[in-house]
Amino acid sequence: MSQPIRDLMTRRVVKLPGNATIVDAARSLRDSDVGSIVVEEDGKLRGLVTDRDIAIRAVAEERDPRTTRLSEICSKDLVTLSADDETDRAVEIMRKRSVRRIPIVDHGKVVGILSLGDLAAERDSNSVLGQISSAAPNH
Repeated sequence: MSQPIRDLMTRRVVKLPGNATIVDAARSLRDSDVGSIVVEEDGKLRGLVTDRDIAIRAVAEERDPRTTRLSEICSKDLVTLSADDETDRAVEIMRKRSVRRIPIVDHGKVVGILSLGDLAAERDSNSVLGQISSAAPNH
């Protein structure tokens, strides 16, 4: 059964500018215990960076994490949804686009992130992904 995305989305959004480095992003991911960083310029969404992006687009390419900018490695072809959109729509988009996170934008501002884990924890809390997504952070 579908429900508004606002009921499931993670409201804690970590944002960095495109000129921030990979080191800045890695520290923010760690310190904030989140899975993605929103890349913004002048208050506008420009991209999304995950730990996987850091591994695949930076480390595997032997880029210097102290000098490589997030604007160089972030995913830029993003689909966004509104907090009022239904979760069924998010599931359809995640399936079609093979994405695990969708920025939630209202009035031009990122207000949340909806992840595959958020959906799994709500829709099938007994699944392995649902249980992992609901577990306390492992620091």
